[in-house]
Amino acid sequence: MDTPKREEIKIEDQWDLSALYASITEYEKDFSELDALTNEVLSYEGHIMDNSDSLYNFYVAYEKLSRLSLKMYMYAHLLCDTDTTNSKYQEIKMHFEKVYDDISSKLSFIGAEMLEPPYEKVIEMVEEDERLKPYRFDLEKMYRYKDHTLSKELEEVIAKATNAFGTGDDVFYNFDNADIDLGTITDENGQEVELTNSNYIKYMGSKDRNVRMMAFKGMFNYFKKFKNTIAAALKGNIKENFFMSDVRHFKSPLEESLYADNIDLSVYHNLIEAVHNGLPLMYEYMALRKKALNLDEMHMYDIYVDLVKGDSKNIPFDEGKKIVFEALKPLGEQYIEDLHKAFTERWIDIYPNKGKKSGAYSWGCYDSYPYLLLNYDNTVDAVSTMAHELGHSMHSYYSNQHQAYINHEYPIFLAEIASTVNEVLLNDYLYKHADSKEEKIFYLTEFIDKVRTTIYRQTMFAEFEMLMHDKYSNNEPLTADNFSATYYELNKLYYGDNIVSDDDIRYEWARIPHFYTSFYVYKYATGLASALAIAGEILKGNTKARDAYLELLSSGGSDYPLELLKRAGVDMQTKEPIEKALIMFKDKLKELEELI
Repeated sequence: MDTPKREEIKIEDQWDLSALYASITEYEKDFSELDALTNEVLSYEGHIMDNSDSLYNFYVAYEKLSRLSLKMYMYAHLLCDTDTTNSKYQEIKMHFEKVYDDISSKLSFIGAEMLEPPYEKVIEMVEEDERLKPYRFDLEKMYRYKDHTLSKELEEVIAKATNAFGTGDDVFYNFDNADIDLGTITDENGQEVELTNSNYIKYMGSKDRNVRMMAFKGMFNYFKKFKNTIAAALKGNIKENFFMSDVRHFKSPLEESLYADNIDLSVYHNLIEAVHNGLPLMYEYMALRKKALNLDEMHMYDIYVDLVKGDSKNIPFDEGKKIVFEALKPLGEQYIEDLHKAFTERWIDIYPNKGKKSGAYSWGCYDSYPYLLLNYDNTVDAVSTMAHELGHSMHSYYSNQHQAYINHEYPIFLAEIASTVNEVLLNDYLYKHADSKEEKIFYLTEFIDKVRTTIYRQTMFAEFEMLMHDKYSNNEPLTADNFSATYYELNKLYYGDNIVSDDDIRYEWARIPHFYTSFYVYKYATGLASALAIAGEILKGNTKARDAYLELLSSGGSDYPLELLKRAGVDMQTKEPIEKALIMFKDKLKELEELI
């Protein structure tokens, strides 16, 4: 069937953006308020740190401006993501991005000005004025950047330069959404069907090997065709990273990226080293897949197909919803009660439509629902994606409920833990309620593939990012061929000799959107390792561990992420969580081999 148009999607299956604005007209009315709040914040220029009164009043004014601008920013982006081909929505999004950039440029004085007095003087003000107590941690985090903050004049220049950045990301966004055309393939029933970002994984899981191969080649032939354009976009993103790290006196973009969360470089390198040590387990899994599928030669398009015979389950959305609720019951009655709000209040945009942004995400601000974008397609994977994104949304919901605005946003380093805890609980539920040996194999493989795609694969992505930044630092040319060759060698290293690294896989780097949010993907791997530790205790019925986890979800950004995580029982400053996750992978692999 053809992908439906936006207007053909039922209202009840769309997210309710009226919770943000009743209409575009209502949204546009807030521009006058935005101007007024911007001018109010600007009135503090040169006086923010005069005394505790001025500092407190500045924080109040800045919070109002921040909350409104983020609300408007969200509305413009969510509107466009529902139909990237709608020119009106594109205009709204681009217009607000320009307004947002202009405001950011005008307010570039704030950081430098707030860092002028000695930290000791600022702490004195906090100690003397009770109203400033909630802002103490924010000020502490800010003063960590004192050595990386420039003069007011240079900060203004950097703000203007930053406004010109992001072109590579914009190019890729339109290339991967509005302009993408993967052509058609012939499905299992001999019908010609459109290949899209949304249904690609579905066809890669087809029992018909020819369908898998056509989907694989259809996807990568497209990106191979435009490899030079995408390489230029990604190279531009890397150059921007080096510009920012250089002018802010960081040793590298990686150091700058980790600095915000107060993460030591050793965490990144420990992850890669621990995963390299565990690569023999990946090779064992590839050998087992090859044997189970009875293949003389296994290719990259064979790694997503189920190991059991028969078609995958068809799970309509309402059934998938019920499964998720049952699976998440170990998190307690209150969590389940709060989870219902995602459906009754219509946080979710459920089905794909023409022009809709591909993939899935959860996104909200302090004054909105934690919205979920899905492209639900009735597969087990779609149910898992729903559980994953609900984890993000519930993390946001609890942080907003329990933290003041200044501390509500949880650190990016923790962002993938709640989502993957949900996935682990879902997999455990499905495995325990399997009706047959074949189903047990299916869900056991789901778990193993989760570790493969999240710990192994995302670490491979993280290593690729690091290597390409290193190449640029060493003055090596970042051409399409260089990107492709580096990626291809990594793919061979991570998957081993039990699988054919097809030539087309060398272009996979070109379709990874996360590379435009540099040094983010490693957090998927550390997040899963943390989630496995937490979920393991919850499944044992450890109520203290469950309560500590729910406390983590309610903590927002009230402390540095490694400290918050330690309170939940996980120390990511060691290799132990990664190593324990790979031991679980090994145990599940042995169990799978016995079942097969």
